[in-house]
Amino acid sequence: MDTTLSYIAVDATLSDIAWFFVVGILIAGFLLAGFKLGQRVRAKEPPPPDAESQPHLPNGGPVHEVREERDPVEIPEGGLRPHEMQGYGNFGSTTSSHPDEVRDQREAGFKRPEGPGPHPQPGAPPDAGRGAHA
Repeated sequence: MDTTLSYIAVDATLSDIAWFFVVGILIAGFLLAGFKLGQRVRAKEPPPPDAESQPHLPNGGPVHEVREERDPVEIPEGGLRPHEMQGYGNFGSTTSSHPDEVRDQREAGFKRPEGPGPHPQPGAPPDAGRGAHA
């Protein structure tokens, strides 16, 4: 009787092992099939672009940033409604004929912060850490 129970226990263990083996084979098969499908899809795609089809600099060289000062425009006291705005919110502003004066007027209210400022890194120059307006 004891031998019958041990055979049943061995049978159950071997069948569990067999199921794990079968499931492992199935998973490996699915992975391989997915890999092959990916290879076929990749083979149908166009090749990567060559160097000649890449964008090139214009003949005049790189395009530089253009900075311009705009003349200020008075906004009515009650504000503006969207249909009253012109030129995507520029409200008809024009390029200033005296940009230095407009910039000086705009930046006149700026005050340099007093005190030591942020802590500079060790070995940095004395004015380091003050920001863009230092």
